[in-house]
Amino acid sequence: MSNVYNDILAANEAYARAFGDKANLPIPPARRVAILTCMDARLDPAQFAGLREGDAHIIRNAGGRASDDAIRSLVISYKLLGTREWFVIHHTECGMQTFTDEVMRELLASSLKPARLEAGRWQDPGGGPGSTEGEFINWLTFKDLEESVVADVQRIRNHPLVPGDIAIYGFFFDVKSGRLIEVPQASEAGRPR
Repeated sequence: MSNVYNDILAANEAYARAFGDKANLPIPPARRVAILTCMDARLDPAQFAGLREGDAHIIRNAGGRASDDAIRSLVISYKLLGTREWFVIHHTECGMQTFTDEVMRELLASSLKPARLEAGRWQDPGGGPGSTEGEFINWLTFKDLEESVVADVQRIRNHPLVPGDIAIYGFFFDVKSGRLIEVPQASEAGRPR
């Protein structure tokens, strides 16, 4: 067992002891909002958006991208649980800007071991079998932060399962200041129709 394993179990034990009336929280989010954001460990959506347990749905993936699975979650959030406003929040210094789909595919074909970023380039350590299965995945990398927010809001807005009356806002989180910065073109694209 690792120290992390033991730390997490001990933290959960303390959390469960102080759980209180959280067992009575309703399933639908109290603020009727969903946030799609990146899995980056530097982002704490509850903190930067002033949320408490039970307030919102938080959907996270690499890059905070509007993947099929993210849209699936947003549609469930609206259709079955009543969210009315959605936020797409990417962030500065996102790792998804440090590689391309082709780089990821080459790294995986070389080996499945963790790669290292050296002098601005991803290097594979080798030493293990790789796989070409990465060829069949769209890794949803991007070069321009604001353009990626606009593209994701537009994809969600234009999806046939997303009703036109849902407000969709586009932002990015600045990892140096902690501020949310609106991307006006994205929020304009996400306005209810």
